[in-house]
Amino acid sequence: MIDPRSFVEALDAEGVTFFTGVPDSLLKNLGTYVMAALPSERHVIAANEGNAVAIALGHYLGTGRPAAVYLQNSGIGNTINPILSLADADVYGVPMVLIVGWRGEPGVADEPQHITQGRVMTSMLDGMDIAWSVLPDDHESAQQCVRAAVTDAQNRMAPHVLLVRKGVFSDPDVAPLAPIHDGYPTREDALRTVIGAISADAAIVSTTGMLSRELFELRVAAGADGDRDFLTVGGMGHASSIALGVALGRPATDVWCLDGDGALLMHGGALAVIGTRSPANLRHVVFNNGVHDSVGGQPTAISAVDVPAWAMSCGYRFGTRVNELRGITDAMEQLCQADGPGLLEVRVCPGSRGDLGRPTRSPAQSKSAYMNALGSA
Repeated sequence: MIDPRSFVEALDAEGVTFFTGVPDSLLKNLGTYVMAALPSERHVIAANEGNAVAIALGHYLGTGRPAAVYLQNSGIGNTINPILSLADADVYGVPMVLIVGWRGEPGVADEPQHITQGRVMTSMLDGMDIAWSVLPDDHESAQQCVRAAVTDAQNRMAPHVLLVRKGVFSDPDVAPLAPIHDGYPTREDALRTVIGAISADAAIVSTTGMLSRELFELRVAAGADGDRDFLTVGGMGHASSIALGVALGRPATDVWCLDGDGALLMHGGALAVIGTRSPANLRHVVFNNGVHDSVGGQPTAISAVDVPAWAMSCGYRFGTRVNELRGITDAMEQLCQADGPGLLEVRVCPGSRGDLGRPTRSPAQSKSAYMNALGSA
């Protein structure tokens, strides 16, 4: 394993001093160190991975130095346009180093949503003519790899990808970020109250991450089949658009999107599309803990946003916020009574149960059960 501090120092020695990206579980130790050790002028957590590439491009324009962009390989799709249409050597020619967590690496057990992405990872990069290398897990080799990657990016005037396998980075020698609770309820308690106020014949689309895992376990604990819950286990940021498609396709069905703050920010333009189409049967609940919870607790930019006002400015017909568990029931009643699209922001504290499991259904089984329950199979 390699120390995140030595890795950052190796990049610094090559003139790469600025970091931007979207936190990733395989890069959790690196992200924790960067968040704790680098001043704000040297680190920006982006809304999505494409934003991060654009920020890195702007950094190069402003300083003449390449930046480091960190992300999970599932976010490569968000980077393709700005890499190939902006940073590519045949366009603007901008060097940068992409540090990519290799989820779904062949031969390494992982969740189903990562398998295909991991399997095609290197062939995708080859097909896009993006140079790549695999970061070694020993200090000396890693330093040589970093030096070669930066040199290659600068010589080719194009991005270079460093693929990072599971377990490469050791625990950082820094204090972890302290969660900010502010007296808010847990997400699981808030979620339990929210789904208790949703009619049994409604259709639900839940966002990727811990929320969908909690929803699945709440259904199991209640003895419910959860067939009308679509658990969006991948595709962060797209749950609201999936919910819009369901709502437009089934206008007589109440459709609920259960979302997270990081996911909302990642593809926030969906709010304007929902507001423009204005489906009366769509309601949107955003569980906001202000952080990327499962990958180190790095803050999202949600603190700068009045989420209900944002939704209303995009054409939502109702928007409100609640900070306490006891207020959720009344807020849900107001949301149900108002014409959609409507949005409720629920402030919750970071964290989840340590023994939280994962859905036992495969994504394909979940899709089939959902469509059968809606009568669309």
